[in-house]
Amino acid sequence: MDASWDDMRVFLAVARLESLSAAGRTLKLDPATVGRRVARLEEKLAAPLFAKSPTGYALTDAGQRLLGHAERAEQAMQDAAEEMAGQAGGLSGQIRIGAPDGVANFLLPQVCTEIAKENPDLDIQLVALPRVFNLTRREADMVIAVSPPNAGRLTVQKITDYKLHLAAVRWYLRQSPPIQTLADLRAHRIVGYIPDMIFDKELDYLGETGVDRVTLASNSVSVQTNWIRRGGGVGVVHDFALPWFPGVQKILTEQFSLTRSFYLVRHADDRRLERMNRFAETLCDRVRAEVLRLEGGA
Repeated sequence: MDASWDDMRVFLAVARLESLSAAGRTLKLDPATVGRRVARLEEKLAAPLFAKSPTGYALTDAGQRLLGHAERAEQAMQDAAEEMAGQAGGLSGQIRIGAPDGVANFLLPQVCTEIAKENPDLDIQLVALPRVFNLTRREADMVIAVSPPNAGRLTVQKITDYKLHLAAVRWYLRQSPPIQTLADLRAHRIVGYIPDMIFDKELDYLGETGVDRVTLASNSVSVQTNWIRRGGGVGVVHDFALPWFPGVQKILTEQFSLTRSFYLVRHADDRRLERMNRFAETLCDRVRAEVLRLEGGA
């Protein structure tokens, strides 16, 4: 097969992103150039690799067969880069982390800042989105998730538990009907997730309160917390976020308390990469310590 690694990189990008323009942005190439490179590879292999569909570029049977070979070539290149770089000294290169916006806003900025200070040649990218990430498509090198995935060639490592409670800003509580039981929540505006946009069952916090209406709803936990801070109503807040909002206090702590967990999810093949292992270990240690620090402050 007369195909270069550059050809494989282009093929993998289109296969994962299902779009010439998206692959071009990732590779820093013009979409037309990506299209020509794909056509050139198809000509070399004498087989169509993609079929244009309403949703983008889908792999053909030949493309599916090539995918495994291309991923092994990618892994070999990564292994070679790791070996040439050596294991001594600081971390370098680029690492992209995917995370829900709660951990991305309230934990990872300070954690990643410290890691970056200690490793001047390392670039850290943080993708903060309230959804499940697709590691197979290399949307990120590793992901912090709120529940462990049960499919795919992935490695999963529990980072730490964290706590959540009902909370409201103090001035809202002073001027509103008293809240002594969960039933009293019916007299208050409730802040929470948009029900049909809860992407993980572990985020269905309000289900345990008996609340059947969310007055102010967002798919972003950061928006929810800011609504609570502005007196929008009562909602569930991460304990580790409370130190960032001094006027917000926990309520009904004896009647309502949740414990959830963070997990680090990685590509299974990345276990062989010392650089990724070192970064993952440092990230988990720092996130664990930061949760303990902030929850203690809360």
